[in-house]
Amino acid sequence: MTIPSVSFEFFPPRTIEASFRLWDTVQSLTPLNPRFISVTYGAGGVTRDLTRDAVSTLQKFSGQKVAAHLTCVDVTRDETLEIAKNFANAGVTDIVALRGDPPQRCSRFKAHPEGFQDTCELVSALTSITDFTIRVGAYPDTHPEADNQQADIDWLKRKFDAGATEALTQFFFESETFFRFRDACVKSGIDQPIVPGILPIENWAGAFKFARRCGTVIPNWLACAFEKAVRDQHEDLLATAICTELCSELIEGGVESLHFYTLNRPELTQDVCRALGVQPKRHLQKVA
Repeated sequence: MTIPSVSFEFFPPRTIEASFRLWDTVQSLTPLNPRFISVTYGAGGVTRDLTRDAVSTLQKFSGQKVAAHLTCVDVTRDETLEIAKNFANAGVTDIVALRGDPPQRCSRFKAHPEGFQDTCELVSALTSITDFTIRVGAYPDTHPEADNQQADIDWLKRKFDAGATEALTQFFFESETFFRFRDACVKSGIDQPIVPGILPIENWAGAFKFARRCGTVIPNWLACAFEKAVRDQHEDLLATAICTELCSELIEGGVESLHFYTLNRPELTQDVCRALGVQPKRHLQKVA
């Protein structure tokens, strides 16, 4: 089996304890030689400053290529571009450009009056600042606000036309979901890389809730399997096996890169990567 390249996504810490957990996670996973690591915004952009600080620190100390998330939520164009320029000045070359989830007080996204209206506008503006590598989101299961999958694919094509270089997908639970989406994208004229987003299931109840909110289809067999595993206290074993099998099927289907949503917990992601043949290659030289 081909050994894939990997990348890892983290979220910014809000407490001292969470900061230590983030660093432990970074130290555990970066020896696996990721293509890049990324730091998210919270829903509604609530962790914007924390994201900026985490990106700057990781860029300075981790020795990794760090991708900073940017969204269009509750911020003006000028403010967004200033943040992007500061990232560039700090040596950040990679951006994950997203529309972003609406703030908790809102049920749907509403653009700031002086902000970017959508991801396409954001991507286009970022290309005028510096030579960022810009990644965008893609949705193998139809986005909750989209009329159908073709609408999602049309949006993705517009994001690539605006200057994006790669897409990272929302997580999904069956390989066929990704393959159908990939084939539909190719049929629509998309030939840029689309990297599967992988969510190792650290906690089934949390993953179930997250999936429902994101519109990710939850297969009946998966729900039944985890209900039994939780009851028998075998949740971690099942999670490792299912995630490894999903990744193996993707690789056998021609996927070369995988993007892991780590939730700042390295153990399961680390176990899956090693099962796929991704072995540690080096250790961090400097840490915070």
